[in-house]
Formats: sequence, C-alpha cells, structure tokens
Amino acid sequence: MQQKLTPEQALQKIKHYCAYCERSHDEVKQKLYGFGLYTTDIEKIMTGLIEENYLNESRFAILFAGGHFRQKKWGRKKIEFELKRKKVSAYNIKKALASIDETQYRQTLQELASKKWQSLQGDYYFAKMAKTRVYLQQKGYEPALIAQQIQLLKEQTKTA
Repeated sequence: MQQKLTPEQALQKIKHYCAYCERSHDEVKQKLYGFGLYTTDIEKIMTGLIEENYLNESRFAILFAGGHFRQKKWGRKKIEFELKRKKVSAYNIKKALASIDETQYRQTLQELASKKWQSLQGDYYFAKMAKTRVYLQQKGYEPALIAQQIQLLKEQTKTA
C-alpha cells in the first residue's frame, strides 16, 4: 500500500501522471484514491485538472480510438467496449468513433481479412470462412462489414 499523501503532494504527482500520457477521468480518480485522499479532495483536484486542461475526456477518447485503430487495428466495436470500460461518456465515445476515417477503416478490415484468409491455406472453404469471421469479430469489426468482406474474398477465390 502506498503512503497517504497530502492534497498538495497528490496534485503535483497527478499532474505529472496526466502530462505523461492522456488519461481517462476514471483512471485519474482511481490513482487519487490510491494516494489515500478523501472524495472531497479528489473532486477539487479533478476540477482543477480539467480547468488547467490536464484532463480532457473528449481528447482522451479521440486519441484512444485513433491510436488503437492504427496500432492494434481494432474495430469500432472493440474500441467502444474499451472506452465504456474506462467510463467515457456516450457522447465522447460517439465523437471518438466518428473521428476514425471510413476509407482507412475499410481498407484495414480488407487487409486483415485478406491476410487471415491467406494464412489458412490448408483449411476447407467453410472453415476458412468461419475462422476469418471469428478473427475479425475478435478484432472488433461489425458483423455486416465482415460479411461483405468475406463475400468479396469468396468471389476472389472463385475467379482465381
């Protein structure tokens, strides 16, 4: 267990914590509780962090969504789930998901589907379809988009 900090000490530590990397409000609140502060002190500190722009839920959500889409190639469903887990508001989740470029999104889905499909060379046709679908669902892509992508892969396989 960590030692109990005064509100002033906690404020300095939490400013460094927030400046290092974008954080959700919930992450910061949990960290402050970990410092042994009372709810009234935490609320004051949180208000100050928001006023000084150390904390911005909208900015956090957009950066989280963009980063996880580009780096981990997550789909919207998985990003939405993780943002909900971090207790981000529905408005900011919607805004963050809208910030993902649709063309890039579909292109990434196509690349993932194609790579997975080609990695399953020895499998039967229906097994390839099922495994590709499950893989894309685990990545967080929407079922309708996955179905479209698998249909394209089936058509490409027939012509090849």
